Amino acid sequence: MYKPFKIVGVMLLVGLLILIRIFEADLFYDPLISFFKLDHSTEQLPQFNASKLVGSMALRFIITTAISIGVLWLLFNKRDILKVAGLLYLVLFVILIVVFVLLIQSSESAGHMALFYVRRFLIQPIFLLLLIPAFYFQKKA
Repeated sequence: MYKPFKIVGVMLLVGLLILIRIFEADLFYDPLISFFKLDHSTEQLPQFNASKLVGSMALRFIITTAISIGVLWLLFNKRDILKVAGLLYLVLFVILIVVFVLLIQSSESAGHMALFYVRRFLIQPIFLLLLIPAFYFQKKA
């Protein structure tokens, strides 16, 4: 694959991730966005539709994962890397969504940091930032 095509493709996909972040409030149901922007250490969680929230988190994770897999494909162009990344994303999703559901069902008036970080891993491409260097070093080894 031509290097300029890879660079432009990666830039476009990263741009999509940025657009998702910019328009997250308009695109996804997430009443926790504004909650976590405030001093939430002693506040109760806002009222929300749990199934709609979990569905929105799952949809956002799937979209972010698809874009991330596209970035990995453009950077490494190997099916084995995509298979490993897909499996890792699947395992990560199952674990995080279960923990997320448990945390929103058992939340108390304090101690929302675990919920904050689990939600952050579900909605942000943090895993991509970990996989790129890992696959790069594995490729060099």
